[in-house]
Amino acid sequence: MKELHNPLADPFFDGLDEHIKPLALELRELIFEASDQMSEEIKWSKPSYSHDGLVCYLQPAKSHVNFGFYQGAQLPDYGNLLEGDGTKMRHIRIHKLSDIQPEPFKSLIWEAIEFNQK
Repeated sequence: MKELHNPLADPFFDGLDEHIKPLALELRELIFEASDQMSEEIKWSKPSYSHDGLVCYLQPAKSHVNFGFYQGAQLPDYGNLLEGDGTKMRHIRIHKLSDIQPEPFKSLIWEAIEFNQK
């Protein structure tokens, strides 16, 4: 069985502020629930997840975590969850655990994987 967590990413999560850490860890688990083929790396100073190309990332801030999608502008956003106005990337701002919506978030992950496979 493939080890999903990259041990090289653990120090990143261990070093997060106590308010942000549970949010990032919950999102990390959700990403791996969505795809057991996801690869985890630290890229551009943040955890990045790939499956046939870049899929998503976690970007901690002082009071929230951005759950971002590298090709978010090209994804169908049926829940109107994605923020941002860049040409490619979009994110969802997570302030508390109750902001995490497992099924809609997994759907976005699956859409991003499908986008990469085109």
